[in-house]
Amino acid sequence: MTSTIDEQDEIRAVIEEQAAAMRAGDADAVVARYAPDIVAFTLAPPLAHGPDELRDPATLRGWFAGFTGPVGYEVRDPRITVRGDLAFCASLNRMSAVPAGAAGPFTLWFRSTVCLRREGGRWLIAHQHQSTPFHMDGSFAAALDLEP
Repeated sequence: MTSTIDEQDEIRAVIEEQAAAMRAGDADAVVARYAPDIVAFTLAPPLAHGPDELRDPATLRGWFAGFTGPVGYEVRDPRITVRGDLAFCASLNRMSAVPAGAAGPFTLWFRSTVCLRREGGRWLIAHQHQSTPFHMDGSFAAALDLEP
């Protein structure tokens, strides 16, 4: 079964809704789309985050509180695949913000894959994976200066 344009548009709307919620600092809206069993591999430790942490808006509110002002969030060139009740979206994302107490903002491009599952006619995020590449020159330093 191949995806239809309508299904891809539904997923695109979920991804855009999530990005808008991040920019608005709306933790409740971000977690509202998380499946009950969501697992995420985010940029921040630990290696994996489970549903108890991810579905609690207080966790995300605490993260937003670590910044002065809003968090900039952009999803670039989403590539969407839908097969039945499963879908995924791969994209390059940009985040920018001013950490509390910092003199200025940072900007970071990273890779993102979001896996979704349709439950009761509604698309929910079942898995997120975010990563940054690292230099293979022996330094193993994160390549935070990359841009698309």
